[in-house]
Amino acid sequence: MLVAADKFKGSLTAVQVAERVSAGLRRVVPDVEVEALPVADGGDGTVDAAVAAGFERREVRVAGPLGNEVTAAFALRGDTAVVEMAEASGLQRLPAGVFAPLTASTYGSGELLRAALDAGVRTIVFGVGGSATTDGGAGMLSALGARFLDADGEPVPPGGGGLAEVARADLSGLDPRLGSVDLVLASDVDNPLTGPKGAPAVYGPQKGASPDDVAALDAALSRYVEVLEAALGSRAEYAGSPGAGAAGGIGYGALLLGARFRAGIEVMLDVLGFAPALERAQLVITGEGSLDQQTLHGKAPAGVATAARAAGKEVVAVCGRLALPPEALGRAGIRRAYPLTDAEPDVARCIAEAGPILERVAERIGHDFLT
Repeated sequence: MLVAADKFKGSLTAVQVAERVSAGLRRVVPDVEVEALPVADGGDGTVDAAVAAGFERREVRVAGPLGNEVTAAFALRGDTAVVEMAEASGLQRLPAGVFAPLTASTYGSGELLRAALDAGVRTIVFGVGGSATTDGGAGMLSALGARFLDADGEPVPPGGGGLAEVARADLSGLDPRLGSVDLVLASDVDNPLTGPKGAPAVYGPQKGASPDDVAALDAALSRYVEVLEAALGSRAEYAGSPGAGAAGGIGYGALLLGARFRAGIEVMLDVLGFAPALERAQLVITGEGSLDQQTLHGKAPAGVATAARAAGKEVVAVCGRLALPPEALGRAGIRRAYPLTDAEPDVARCIAEAGPILERVAERIGHDFLT
């Protein structure tokens, strides 16, 4: 048995999901062999998944999205680092109920990348998602040596809103070590930077942006692109590329640095050693908090199921809530889903007591597949 599930956001980490599923299975068959491989798709929880797979956790002090200092982590194994932008610039770094759509900065994410470079890595998997920011990666680039100046030659204010004032970009001071690393942009978001499907329009409201804020951010990011095009020429044309709009446009900044865009779950399965674990498994259990239409568009369970199906392995899923019909699950390669709400109809209780309820759900899987 291989448990390769993502987190149940707000209830259980991916590691805790694996622990609870394993415990439930062992209540049915005490000596069952269960291999746990917590997974992530590049968003929050990516570093934890890498650490669970044997990477070393490294902590550094960096700037949070509002400029206050926070302790953030990246994962290191050999010459490969896994950096999660949400560790520095994620929504979880904001005080409860506080949003800063115009001023939140990715500067700390750049500091995390710099720490990975200091560790001497040759490959950086840069997982992006769950951001509090919409600054097009300007803060990240600034931390790595770029300068964004207004008409008076002064640095523009932090955040996407400040980019409305940018008149000149100077990238001559970018850390030269960036040219010698393989930077992989890992995300499940393929939106462009601006426009009706861009980062401000699609994701800005989730970060507290009003309609006026969305318009202001879109205009500011468009200005930012114009200035970068003047400084860099064709390299700045990445604004329309898939992934440019990921995590408030930090994908655009990463692409400017030469990053390769790959589906986050595909990258993480490679990094975590999923293929050899899959070979050893008879049944794969995946899952996340909500199995819905979003799951089918590059989320971790869909990636796990696709890889497992290609290897001829059967897949079932656990989840908090299920919003996909059986035929959609089947097309995704998932034979059956087991939502917590089947065991406990009270959604509030499912969230509050997710661990014990998940163990009961795993017992059902054990009875259905192991006995």
